[in-house]
Amino acid sequence: MALDGTPGTGMRALLDRQKAAHLRDGAPTLAKRIEWLDKSIDLLATHGDALNDAMAKDFGHRSKDQSNLTDIAGSIGALKHAKKHAAKWMQPEKRKVEFPLGLLGSKAELQYQPKGVIGVISPWNFPVNLTFTPLAGVFAAGNRCMIKPSEFTEATSELMKQLFAKYYTAEEVVVVTGGPDIGAEFTKLPFDHILFTGATSVAHHVMRAAADNLVPLTLELGGKSPVILGRSADMQKAASRIMAGKTLNAGQICLAPDYAFVPKDKTQEFVGAATRAIETMYPTGLKDNDDYTSVVNQRHFDRIQGYIEDARTKGAEVITLNPKSENFAQQPHHKIPPTLIIDPTDDMKVMQDEIFGPILPVKSYNDAKDAVAYINAHPRPLGLYYFGDDAAEKDLVLNNTTSGGVTVNDVIFHVAQEDLPFGGVGPSGMGAYHGRDGFLEFSHKKAIYTQTNNEILAMMRPPYGDKFRAQVKGRMKK
Repeated sequence: MALDGTPGTGMRALLDRQKAAHLRDGAPTLAKRIEWLDKSIDLLATHGDALNDAMAKDFGHRSKDQSNLTDIAGSIGALKHAKKHAAKWMQPEKRKVEFPLGLLGSKAELQYQPKGVIGVISPWNFPVNLTFTPLAGVFAAGNRCMIKPSEFTEATSELMKQLFAKYYTAEEVVVVTGGPDIGAEFTKLPFDHILFTGATSVAHHVMRAAADNLVPLTLELGGKSPVILGRSADMQKAASRIMAGKTLNAGQICLAPDYAFVPKDKTQEFVGAATRAIETMYPTGLKDNDDYTSVVNQRHFDRIQGYIEDARTKGAEVITLNPKSENFAQQPHHKIPPTLIIDPTDDMKVMQDEIFGPILPVKSYNDAKDAVAYINAHPRPLGLYYFGDDAAEKDLVLNNTTSGGVTVNDVIFHVAQEDLPFGGVGPSGMGAYHGRDGFLEFSHKKAIYTQTNNEILAMMRPPYGDKFRAQVKGRMKK
């Protein structure tokens, strides 16, 4: 496929074809939008097993039960939610008419217009979910779509390309596969909107490329999402939920709890609770357990192992949660057991980079205000988690920190609420989607004002008289 983006060739030809179809057909009817949503639901329900097999192949090993939950059922849920509410979302919204026209029969409203063609760049960690979940908003808003999935999950990307071609015409949805060179050129195309989900480091390049065409962006990034365990937290319940989030997809989640603040006198209690949580979730061990997912490839395996060795070399206490004392040096995949790093220092790589793996640094604190100050001294995260029953402490944390979203007394779950927007802030992203917020993100909010036929408005035109001056003077009062 041609890479230069020249009209009439390669990816640009695909985009031009979709744009032409959008102009030819106009805004799709509700029936057409429902049809597009239904096709994706059917695709996932019919081919879920094949997609799960492809993800397992790409990861070396990936829990199929996890894939069914996060990628198949999770995506279908988002699509069904959009299908249920699309008719209501599409309705124009009346707005109040202000002076001096409000008394004269004029009207103001918003109409939600499809933007046109949306470019979706999806990542490798949830390759199906983070391709199909955005489509709920894209289709409900009446858009067409070009998709660039990750080259790291090659089997899944190729299968999605085949399946989309089976269910949709190239004027509706098309998938472009390939490596970083294809991805770079994809971001240079003059889409009507781009959604990028991935690393903050790559987002800089995406934003620069989009700027050349003034393409609006939604950036779903990540960062180091912190956990604060208050003194009132149920330690075992909190540790079980935190470790469930940390081991889901082997921690390869943008919203994974990245590090945890634990009261200083309860650190050992947390270690014990985390150990029991792993023993409960993986009673037969980890290495050959179908429920425990592998790190996606050698590169990321080496990166995560490097964090552990760097922390150990710099003096941190490293605790491997390996209940059956299995030898992970001998395995066909890239599994890494859950690992706690106790009281890491900021010069350790594990506290500098988003971990994206099954490592949990545990920082001790004396006062919740110190934990809040630490969080605020670092880039704003995608997620933040508080455990405890102390309402005042919870308010302290929530009112004095800024993050994309929050889950209280659990981790990650706010992303599963379709009626809540999902998005980051600053370094963790911009814009938000899911549910109605996804519909709005991929719609143009067209302001429409309809003037009254009453010619009393003639006083607003020269020559200005006393009535005009009285109206203006009235508006100038404090």
